[in-house]
Amino acid sequence: MEIIKLNATNSTNTYLKNLVKEKEVKDLTCIWSLSQDQGRGQQGAKWISDPYKNLTFSVLKVFNQLPSEYHFLLNMEVSLAIFRALKKLYIPDLAVKWANDILSDKKKICGILIENTLNKEQITASVIGIGLNVNQLFFKDLPNVSSLQKIMGHPFDLEEVLLLICHELEVALISLSPTRFDTVLDQYHAHLFRKDKPSTFEYPNGKRFMGYIKGVSHNGQLQVEQEDAVVSSFSLKEVKLLY
Repeated sequence: MEIIKLNATNSTNTYLKNLVKEKEVKDLTCIWSLSQDQGRGQQGAKWISDPYKNLTFSVLKVFNQLPSEYHFLLNMEVSLAIFRALKKLYIPDLAVKWANDILSDKKKICGILIENTLNKEQITASVIGIGLNVNQLFFKDLPNVSSLQKIMGHPFDLEEVLLLICHELEVALISLSPTRFDTVLDQYHAHLFRKDKPSTFEYPNGKRFMGYIKGVSHNGQLQVEQEDAVVSSFSLKEVKLLY
């Protein structure tokens, strides 16, 4: 994997997408910025990261043919690759929170934003943005957020962590295939945060309800069992898991 290191940029996803427009970019190119001031998360949320303390990077994946109906396969493969990398660093109590967050001891340490380019019903390329809290110690007004250093009690070398994650990503992305969907889904379910546990959910209007996460559907919708054993499916914008 080729890594292009930047001192600063507004957003590694935006930088990489603009680079692709300007010239041919090799598959699995990684843009790593030490400072990012306009990072983005899911649903337009900002990704706040102290400069030079965390990892903010984006990876380009080019596909020959990946039917758009398998878009969640990519999400799962990326989440599990990061999960495996962090496991090798002995980060404890890891879990994948639907859809693309990585938690340690119920606190968010990593967020993922994947932006796909489509041609008819095919995904032709994806820009995979990753933000990992590494050495930042203070997160103002964010009680459910942590970092590798806060968890482990010692600082980490950013480049070493990046190379470990990039290796796991490369292995996962090269082998990505719709034929493996069910296998990957089983692995995703095995690490899914709050699976089969009573949980509180919130609609966009603020109304809350109780339910049990039963899994995730093939198209990436969260499946929640509510009263009378009725299982409902929700997209990312339709419900939020509170914890």
